[in-house]
Amino acid sequence: MRFLVTGGAGFLGSALANQLASDGHDVFVLDDLGNGRRAYLHPSIEFTQGDVDNIPLLWSLLHDVDCVYHLAARVSVAESYLHPREYTRVNVGGTVSLMEAMRDTGVKRVVFTSSGAIYGRQPHQPVHENDTPRPDSPYAVSKWAAEQYIHTIGELWGIETVALRIFNAYGPRQSLPASHAPVVPRFLRQAVSGGSVVIFGDGNQTRDFVYVSDVVAALVSTATARQVNRQIINIGSGHETSINELVAQIEQVTNRRVNRIYNREKSGGVPHLAADISRAQQLLGFRPYITLAQGVRRMLEEM
Repeated sequence: MRFLVTGGAGFLGSALANQLASDGHDVFVLDDLGNGRRAYLHPSIEFTQGDVDNIPLLWSLLHDVDCVYHLAARVSVAESYLHPREYTRVNVGGTVSLMEAMRDTGVKRVVFTSSGAIYGRQPHQPVHENDTPRPDSPYAVSKWAAEQYIHTIGELWGIETVALRIFNAYGPRQSLPASHAPVVPRFLRQAVSGGSVVIFGDGNQTRDFVYVSDVVAALVSTATARQVNRQIINIGSGHETSINELVAQIEQVTNRRVNRIYNREKSGGVPHLAADISRAQQLLGFRPYITLAQGVRRMLEEM
């Protein structure tokens, strides 16, 4: 098959693009390199640097493409508080531009990477796709809005659309920006270097950590899955892990004692969030294979 991966030089996008290339497909990547690195990509992948909101550029990349994986996005919850307009421009406007360009070039399927952050604070766990979203950040709102756009426009123009709500993905090559870095690589780096980890709240808040290779497997299967048109599908491990438990796992894997500093004046986010993955199991044959301990160990080996 012939694929375009937007945001394909980032952490998750490059892992997906490289897997597709190794499977023998023709892979094209569009990325503005705001967070991604071209060096992550296999040499056989054709790379274009550019903005997903650029429709003429999209026209040039979409000819004869069988399926688009749309990962291009701004992804920091904390940053979205400061720059909601930019998050709307890229995450919503860029998605609409992509759908228009797909209509114009006749591409018939898009797989959109959405986020578990859309659920927000829910009265029960794990969360199911039928639960009412309660987004609590501009980032989460932008992802929810993009879901509505792809499905509505897909219905209008005959494009197959699937949205995967990905929970806390982690793994090697995950970026570590100076501020608001993802929790797993940040804590692991601090443990290895002998530093302290700062935990917001009491550390009892739970998340669903899913390893990058499991997410990629779900994405790959979605391209050819049947009966997934207009579907929203959770992709996670299906397990809740508290932040305190995460630190304990890192201590065990690294064989190092980690000093914990609790900042109780700053919120740790929603109290609990974990994915009900029964729909993914049913429609995609999805099964997460990598436990948190195994995933952290693999990251440690790559450091």
